[in-house]
Amino acid sequence: MFKQKLKALPNEPGVYIMYNKEGNVIYVGKAKNLKNRVSQYFQSSKSHPPKVAAMIENIDRFEYIITDTEFEALVLECNLIKKYTPKYNILLKDDKNFPYIKLTVNEEYPRILLARKIENDGALYFGPYLNSEIIKETIDISKKIFKIRTCKKVLPRDIGKTRPCLNYHINQCSAPCIGKISKEEYQSNFQEVISLLEGKHREITKALTTQMQQASQKLEFERAAKIRDKIIAIDKISEKQKIVSTNPGNQDIIAVAKEKKDFCIQIFFIRQGKMLGREKYFFKEDGEKGEILTDFIKQYYGTSTYIPKTIILQEKIEDIELIRRWLSEKCGASIKIVVPQRGEKLAMVKMAKNNAVEDLHNHLDKFDRAQRKINNLLLELKETLGLNEIPKRIESYDISNISGTNSVGVCVVFENGVAKKSDYKKFNIRSVEGANDYESMKEVLYRRLSNGVEGEKGFTPLPGLILIDGGKGHVNAVAPILDFFKLKIPLFGMVKDDRHRTKALTTADNLIDINRQSSLFLFLTSVQDEVHRFALASHKKRRKKSAIASQLDEITGVGPARKKALLKHFKTINSIKTASVQQLSSVQGIDKKTAQNIFQFFNDNG
Repeated sequence: MFKQKLKALPNEPGVYIMYNKEGNVIYVGKAKNLKNRVSQYFQSSKSHPPKVAAMIENIDRFEYIITDTEFEALVLECNLIKKYTPKYNILLKDDKNFPYIKLTVNEEYPRILLARKIENDGALYFGPYLNSEIIKETIDISKKIFKIRTCKKVLPRDIGKTRPCLNYHINQCSAPCIGKISKEEYQSNFQEVISLLEGKHREITKALTTQMQQASQKLEFERAAKIRDKIIAIDKISEKQKIVSTNPGNQDIIAVAKEKKDFCIQIFFIRQGKMLGREKYFFKEDGEKGEILTDFIKQYYGTSTYIPKTIILQEKIEDIELIRRWLSEKCGASIKIVVPQRGEKLAMVKMAKNNAVEDLHNHLDKFDRAQRKINNLLLELKETLGLNEIPKRIESYDISNISGTNSVGVCVVFENGVAKKSDYKKFNIRSVEGANDYESMKEVLYRRLSNGVEGEKGFTPLPGLILIDGGKGHVNAVAPILDFFKLKIPLFGMVKDDRHRTKALTTADNLIDINRQSSLFLFLTSVQDEVHRFALASHKKRRKKSAIASQLDEITGVGPARKKALLKHFKTINSIKTASVQQLSSVQGIDKKTAQNIFQFFNDNG
């Protein structure tokens, strides 16, 4: 299939990109020699791990980009993985969103905030931290002791425009918003916060102790007391940070644990010799520890805004010198990547590895317990409903409208007992006028099943169980659709009580009561609540779009085609409202006269 293209591959460094039949990027890799590396994929499949074999089965075509050096190929590979998030690359996902401390150093009057993710916004981030307790305490101390603001005011633009907030009146902000503190003094206080987070507790407390003694000698006892409070607060933060290294520099310690195809990567964050926090990632992959570590480090530091001077690894990784050079260029400082063989660094790696092993065992045990619980629940569902087999894929349907307008039907999917939001679907009702849930439900099921039977992308596989929001009438209305396609999919209605809560399941003939204290009842309630939520959200979105369209319909010269072009270009009605005549006339199909009509309509009508 690829014989001729493989022959034409160059013996040069570069990046190769694999696509599937739908044109989606499924893998990105780099190579020192493109011809040798890419050809390996299409040799005997017996030597390939299962994941690679599965990827090869899905390759429809590939492209490549030649680079001058292997280093350039590495940088390009990282950028393309970040852009496309290919299915068969190792993709970095948090097991939870660990919090960060965000310092808005790009502002003239910086703030200290809690953040759940790092953004490329010019701010300085510390963390991540294992929990938010130390962050909240640090922010609290910054307000109480250093009087750092946390408001959203834009300073110096807004200085003097409003009264100071409550934090000023309770002595937790220095009120730069009304000029109560100079820019230089405020930034000096803020620098102390940065030093505190960098772990420079001794330097700060030593300087503050000198200031406190000088204030006491000058009989400035109130100022001395405030400085004393600062010292106490800093000591309190310092006590929470465990000393793990005599090296005062900043380091990340990275170790990995493996059990069959499951991996846990553990990172310890060491700042000025103290452990400020850690982060852990779980993967299910084919591969060895070194390979997983290599891909992890490229992705993790490729998106990070902060890279420590030293990265300490459990074992050697591929392309270690290329990665070191890339990270050094990225942060503008020399970065060390070391694999210790003895001493303090090796002890820290062992500590990280032990934690990775423990966390992996806990993760797998938790997963096993959760899986057993789901398996038992689905078995109970099978037996309660008298099904021939356990329904691995459950689809639930609901209709939402107001007085029959903007009617929307939705489908939510539960696969192996867990919501699969990527498979959710919504259907704008086309063939039904007014509020007719029966006919609307029939249209939705017909469209979904006809696409599924024909094997359309996104509509396979077919469900093993269908649950519709409604009673016997809904079931009777929809059952003929299944007969039409000769499908033997079990169909049940989810009945609600007078308080709009889940009550029971029903067939066309019988009501099936479910024990309200059982896990099965809680699961069915969650399915019904989820499909109802998604239906309401989808209807609200369609109604909003309809309202936007209605406004545009009132403008002279704006018909369906121009309306569509405007919405496609500007995305929101607010963007259209605030656009200039020149911006409006730049849209394909909008002449200058129509652009003036649109501009005048919104400026005259607000």
